[in-house]
Amino acid sequence: MDSSQLSGNVNYENDIQPMPTQYETGMPPARDPNVGSPYKALRSSMSMNLGVFREPRGVMRILQFIFSICAFATTTGFSSYVEITLNCEDKAFKLEYSYPFRLDHVQRTVDFCNKTESFHLIGDFSSDAQFFVATGVLSFLYCIGIIFVYVMFDAMYQSNGLLPLADFFLTVTLAVFWLSGSAAWANGLNGLKGTTHNIINTKQCHEVCKSLSFASVSELTISVILGFLNFFLWASDLWFLYKETPWFKLKQSTDVNSAA
Repeated sequence: MDSSQLSGNVNYENDIQPMPTQYETGMPPARDPNVGSPYKALRSSMSMNLGVFREPRGVMRILQFIFSICAFATTTGFSSYVEITLNCEDKAFKLEYSYPFRLDHVQRTVDFCNKTESFHLIGDFSSDAQFFVATGVLSFLYCIGIIFVYVMFDAMYQSNGLLPLADFFLTVTLAVFWLSGSAAWANGLNGLKGTTHNIINTKQCHEVCKSLSFASVSELTISVILGFLNFFLWASDLWFLYKETPWFKLKQSTDVNSAA
């Protein structure tokens, strides 16, 4: 017998074979899932650029963000009342109303002089108010989204001509919304003031009401002013956005070539 076998020591070094490589087995090399994927392209285009807030488009978006909140907040947060004093017993009560200003839903039953009467306001101005508020909320949300694009995807915004065009047309749409919404709400506010001030001349109040008093509606007047101010901000921003579109850049390159 061999001496190595007698000693019980077996040499395994010659029995160990090297592992085959992927080229020897015919297996393809492992592929990086990020190579050539749209996620890598998207990630490579992401870079925080706070310098956009030193540009007119960034400054305008901040102003639009602030004033859109002010416009719809002054409308939704408003509440007021009409106080009616009756001839009998000089009894007074209030008819309270608030956003969305469905005044014809406001009523109150009052006991006086051994009888019971139901009093209510007149008019429904909810459609004007809600359209105005919806415009403010949409503008607020759009400002948040487009500011995120400006800051995180500015390189893509500058290189992709569709993004500036989409930004331009959406701004046009919201500017039109602000103009129409502010005009409608101004008309609705005039109607609201008229119906609340003339309730004493209605049939329900003509013989039993002594006087009326009203809370101030100056907040709603301010909301209308803010609405037209928002229209001005969104409309004036169109020039700065137009300068980011391919139309303006093409015109600039054409003028340079013709001058050369």
